[in-house]
Amino acid sequence: MDRGFKKVMEKLPTVADKDIGNILKTAGLTLISSVGGASGPLYGTFFMRSGMVMAAKEELNNDDLFKLLQAGVEGILQRGRPNLEDKTMYDAWAPALEAMQDDLSAGKGTVEMLQTAVAAAEQGMKNTIPLQARKGRASYLGERSIGHQDPGATSSYLILNALLETIKE
Repeated sequence: MDRGFKKVMEKLPTVADKDIGNILKTAGLTLISSVGGASGPLYGTFFMRSGMVMAAKEELNNDDLFKLLQAGVEGILQRGRPNLEDKTMYDAWAPALEAMQDDLSAGKGTVEMLQTAVAAAEQGMKNTIPLQARKGRASYLGERSIGHQDPGATSSYLILNALLETIKE
């Protein structure tokens, strides 16, 4: 993940004058080509799907932000076919999206909406600790995966938290 996002940071100046959709698609393609394992294709799909729904956008409102993340998670669902409690990144994304939807419906502000989503993702991430992995590489560990936090859920929480911290700046 570190290598992939460093590559994304190297590419960003080349698309700085592009629309949000283009930037997200570039990030997705970069992650697919530079991150190994399942994370590269899953996060690559996340960003590419997000980019598709944000095509030609120059600014985002709260509804756009929700749609962007929702499209990304739908990409993860299509590619990885996870269910809740499979001990995957989806265990962080599903509660985060649900929390965002609730705050969006209540008309809350961007920072508050993301704070709620980050808290939900963090709880979802922690909820993976007692689970046995049923998807991904960790599933090969069987019962030995119990007692360990899922790396995909952890990285999803970190990405969402980075978004919050960036918006707060």
